[in-house]
Amino acid sequence: MSTASPPRTRRTRFFSRVAAVVAALALPVTGLVALAGPAQAAASATATYTKVSDWGSGFEGKWVVKNTGTTTLSSWTVEWDYPAGTSVTSAWDATVTSSGTHWTAKNLGWNGTLAPGATASFGFNGAGGGAPSGCKINGASCDGGTQPGDTPPTAPGTPTASNIADTSLTLTWTPATDDKGVKNYDVYRGSGKIATVTGTSYADSGLTKGTTYTYSVTARDTIDQTGPSSGSTTVTTTGGVIPPDPGGKVKLGYFTNWGVYGRNYHVKNLVTSGTAGKITHINYAFGNVQNGQCTIGDAYADYDKAYTADQSVDGVADTWDQPLRGNFNQLRKLKKQYPNIKILWSFGGWTWSGGFPQAAANPTAFAQSCYNLVEDPRWADVFDGIDLDWEYPNACGLSCDTSGAAAFKNLMQAVKSRFGANNLVTAAITADASDGGKIDKADYAGAAQYTDFYNVMTYDFFGAWAAQGPTAPHSPLTSYAGIPQAGFNSADAIAKLKAKGVPGSKLNLGIGFYGRGWTGVTQAAPGGTATGPAPGTYEQGIEDYKVLKNSCPATGTVAGTAYAKCGSNWWSYDTPATIAGKMTWAKQQGLRGAFYWEFSGDTTGGELANAVHTGLQ
Repeated sequence: MSTASPPRTRRTRFFSRVAAVVAALALPVTGLVALAGPAQAAASATATYTKVSDWGSGFEGKWVVKNTGTTTLSSWTVEWDYPAGTSVTSAWDATVTSSGTHWTAKNLGWNGTLAPGATASFGFNGAGGGAPSGCKINGASCDGGTQPGDTPPTAPGTPTASNIADTSLTLTWTPATDDKGVKNYDVYRGSGKIATVTGTSYADSGLTKGTTYTYSVTARDTIDQTGPSSGSTTVTTTGGVIPPDPGGKVKLGYFTNWGVYGRNYHVKNLVTSGTAGKITHINYAFGNVQNGQCTIGDAYADYDKAYTADQSVDGVADTWDQPLRGNFNQLRKLKKQYPNIKILWSFGGWTWSGGFPQAAANPTAFAQSCYNLVEDPRWADVFDGIDLDWEYPNACGLSCDTSGAAAFKNLMQAVKSRFGANNLVTAAITADASDGGKIDKADYAGAAQYTDFYNVMTYDFFGAWAAQGPTAPHSPLTSYAGIPQAGFNSADAIAKLKAKGVPGSKLNLGIGFYGRGWTGVTQAAPGGTATGPAPGTYEQGIEDYKVLKNSCPATGTVAGTAYAKCGSNWWSYDTPATIAGKMTWAKQQGLRGAFYWEFSGDTTGGELANAVHTGLQ
């Protein structure tokens, strides 16, 4: 914030009028900005703007008009545009009016006549922080040299941030275009301009740890015309002290080890998105289950990948000889900054559940293998417990299990016994509440006494594995008329688990940070036919929320979940609004909290994680 004086008052204006011409003749050029707009004729005057002072809630601006022609000017009119939110609140030495965001200043009776080379000035107090653009003096360019027909530049691309550290970051953007060429770019932090650069990147420094900043960029052409602003981007620097979450509810997200490859999603993204301050737990997915034992899932991603300074949570690069690198080291750094977060190593998942039947044959040996791996001295301080994702005990997933209804209970009992009271033991479980379905196949109530909580996978009820449809929301909160399968919804799943004896206080509601979709759909409402899965970035029939929110915005809601038809594609997914409704329901049901699959599907600003966080407060 500036330490400049507060707004000028009328007692200063008499002296301004007397000294206007004399002071303007001696006005220094340094710090002034000449603004240009589309010209209508060769100009004989210029108008130059400077911001005299800025006190945070407002500012003082000043225009200097100069007769650059060879004949006397009898009057002058200066016009410019301010972005929405910026305005003139009072003015002196000119009559200033507005029409929307367009502002016009006309001379007073005593300062309109200017001999060749003479200047006059007028000033004003303003609100907001935007910069003027599209300036005209007597209908021509304010720089006095614009050729007719010149147009302002286009908006640059929305800046993206990289190399985010405690006190610095780097911005890059795609260039603007202009019929005569772009000269430079003005970079704004919030409403204040912080730099003018000739390239399409800027390194900002001197920032504060753990603080959120908003950036935008405008282009300036060779005659100093400014174009429209880019979109804004919000960035949170690393570091800072984050207090423990006060809500008391579980807010858990899955971090996938393979996300560091094609998705380019790293532990640091939890910080820069603001998500790290809004979660209580992380499930690190996945460790494998092979030959009845817990094993490493991806050694390179887990503990070997070297991180550069700009990729690292704390801005410190890994060295070739340090004992621990990879995601585990980044998670260690995250816990140092956010000590309230509990991290669990999750084993299994859809693809790697094939080893659970053998584990169920010798639960004690399985539990010992898991303990040895999770408590390995190299990373024992990283993890606060273990999560098991067996898909599915005594039922079919990618493969079928026939271990019996008691197998899951016996496995959880052995794991809890080995890990003890000082470690968390949790499990991801089915949400299939159909008659004779997966909830009925295993003793989830009996196993609940050995778990801290269950993550109920209340998503993926419906999808394009049924290629012909009918289209249906993949994560319905409740049943609805026309639902393709009875018992395939969150409310029925939670009710059935409670009825079997699982306390609501041990159940977390699941949210997908992605959508599922079909193509070849002609009906906008749910229940339409299809010809197959809709195209997806990584896999057919599935797409991240961060993509769908822009490519196929939600147009309707069914059973508490959003849906949309875009062309022949039909998608269902959760939005901040539907998540808010689901979190309200979860609280009404007395649930322990919520969890989501998975972090990388969210926007760079973490809007879905924020919706879970605020919804459970």
